[in-house]
Amino acid sequence: MKTIRTLTIAALLLSTLQADDLAVKQEGVKYIKMLGKELKTNLKAHMKADPSGLEAMGFCASKAEAITQAVNAKLPGGVHVRRTALQTRSEKNTPDTTDIKVMQAYKAKADAKKLDPKDIQVVEKEGVYRVYKPLLIKPVCMKCHGDEAKISGDIKAVIKKMYPTDMATGFKVGDFRGVIVSEIKK
Repeated sequence: MKTIRTLTIAALLLSTLQADDLAVKQEGVKYIKMLGKELKTNLKAHMKADPSGLEAMGFCASKAEAITQAVNAKLPGGVHVRRTALQTRSEKNTPDTTDIKVMQAYKAKADAKKLDPKDIQVVEKEGVYRVYKPLLIKPVCMKCHGDEAKISGDIKAVIKKMYPTDMATGFKVGDFRGVIVSEIKK
């Protein structure tokens, strides 16, 4: 009887932990989608207005950080959302060691053609949960993140001026680009 009771308590504890993880994951994805929607909506509008990509590049260089800050201002206390990558364009998006480990695992999956863009990872770290969503290169991304030889001179000039330490070119469609991360205090 004691063994059955112990197993039942352990099963209940495990299901509670899984439910908590699911709730954190869902909450984190909600915040990730808020930032993703704002950035994507603006980027699409700029690409539609100027298919060369130059206007979109200008938008990213001048407004993406402000949009990220505006989204964060709308979030509940103890919640923060941001973008990062292994190959950053902006130094403001530099990853830490936890980000790097998660992204290296995503990149390995992407390189093996086994990464699902819906593969959400939850990492528990001192006092916070981090929820990670991978970003993959799409055809529209190539105007600013593709083969340097194919990026227009005007866009290269903006990149050089705004991001002197840029490492975010040379990608192919389907490559792992980076992540959006939401951090939620415990």
